[in-house]
Amino acid sequence: MADEAEAAEQWRLVNTPLGEEWSGRTRYAAAMYFHKRGEMDAETLEVYRICARLDREDPLPIIRERGVGRRWLERMTSESS
Repeated sequence: MADEAEAAEQWRLVNTPLGEEWSGRTRYAAAMYFHKRGEMDAETLEVYRICARLDREDPLPIIRERGVGRRWLERMTSESS
């Protein structure tokens, strides 16, 4: 049960709204959580790392542009709806 609560909290954090102070770093930290669990590949995590200091930068279009993270993009689309 605690693992489910942690995953839900990390999901909330990876979806931190753009533009909030420290939001890029927050999203990156949450992305590392999903990467460690095997739910995000290294190329996708790298995009979150690049965007970590850019609070207004949405990593998803960059992930699409690079042609990586298909499984992650599908998850973001399905769970955000």
